[in-house]
Amino acid sequence: MSERVVLAYSGGLDTSVAIPYLAEQIGAEIVAVAVDVGQGGENLDVVRQRALDCGAVEAEVVDARDEFAADYCLPAIRANALYMDRYPLVSALSRPLIVTHLVAAARRHGGTIVSHGCTGKGNDQVRFEVGLGALAPDLKIVAPARDFAWTRDRAIAYAEERGLPIDVTRRSPYSVDQNLWGRAVETGFLEDIWNGPVEDLYSYTADPAEPRDADEVVITFDAGVPVALDGETVTPYQAIVELNRRAGAQGVGRLDMVEDRLVGIKSREVYEAPGAIALITAHQELEAVTVERDLARFKRGVDQRWGELVYDGLWFSPLKKALDAFVDDAQQQVSGEVRLTLHGGRAVVTGRRSEASLYDFGMATYDTGDTFDQSLARGFVQLWGLPSRMAVARDARLGGY
Repeated sequence: MSERVVLAYSGGLDTSVAIPYLAEQIGAEIVAVAVDVGQGGENLDVVRQRALDCGAVEAEVVDARDEFAADYCLPAIRANALYMDRYPLVSALSRPLIVTHLVAAARRHGGTIVSHGCTGKGNDQVRFEVGLGALAPDLKIVAPARDFAWTRDRAIAYAEERGLPIDVTRRSPYSVDQNLWGRAVETGFLEDIWNGPVEDLYSYTADPAEPRDADEVVITFDAGVPVALDGETVTPYQAIVELNRRAGAQGVGRLDMVEDRLVGIKSREVYEAPGAIALITAHQELEAVTVERDLARFKRGVDQRWGELVYDGLWFSPLKKALDAFVDDAQQQVSGEVRLTLHGGRAVVTGRRSEASLYDFGMATYDTGDTFDQSLARGFVQLWGLPSRMAVARDARLGGY
């Protein structure tokens, strides 16, 4: 019996060509698996049929949109996950989800090999293969673009020679990866980092410079989970979809950055993540109101490390699991409402309220009704600065200053 390869299938040129190519190279049967993470585009039933027409012995489509929102995007909200303080992990979040479905498909279909379309210079090869190694170390991995030095020109020629049912003439100047959480654009003229992005590369967001009325939205959170928009109950998936629409219409969530790739190179990326930026902005503000100072300070470091682990493909690592437990505990009181004004490419917080608020008007006000005992401040300041005063005096005495 031939070995079976479970292929992460997108329906595009590279993964369509991989079906007959892998069958020829390693004499295996190909099972194509397409995972719907809200990427839009073609009907996935069409994608499934294309895989069969290209020679797959079996093909399946997994609707993972709700799972992606609840089990991957939601933890990113609660961890305020922004790699390099900016990027909301658009592609990185989807890879461990796809990995879990590839492993499940391999078990169902008797697969012994898993294949993906990643190159040898990107982050995603690491995310796929480290995840597969954690969940199913018995499965072998083949990456045609990397392992067989497969190029786009070769893929086009191969598809034309074999009459594969795929359009090989349309060529986008960009490489695009998109899902529910956002959209990533790279390559082409963007590789010259002096070139500014042009308007036609955007899809999830409208031009923020265009005149339009502002949009105001109230987001309700329960223990760090967005549960309502403007008082209407929503699931995490519905919250992201609706804020992609509303924040995207205001040009919110555009990012143009040079980031540090896991493989050690710097890469210029343009992102659109309207829903992600709106939700993380609101969540951060609610934490500012409800999370105690030292816990909040410590969590900022946890959030940064959480984002780095996910970016680096370590979703299934022990440290990531431990940080998840910390974040879960820190979210117990993160409940309340945040009002955002969406306009001109920005999501601006204009109001916040919570039954769990640590903001005390009487303690904070400078007007009548002040309940803060200012007479205690002098002694507090003296004691707080005591270690520094003693150290400076010591250094002066010893000639250090």
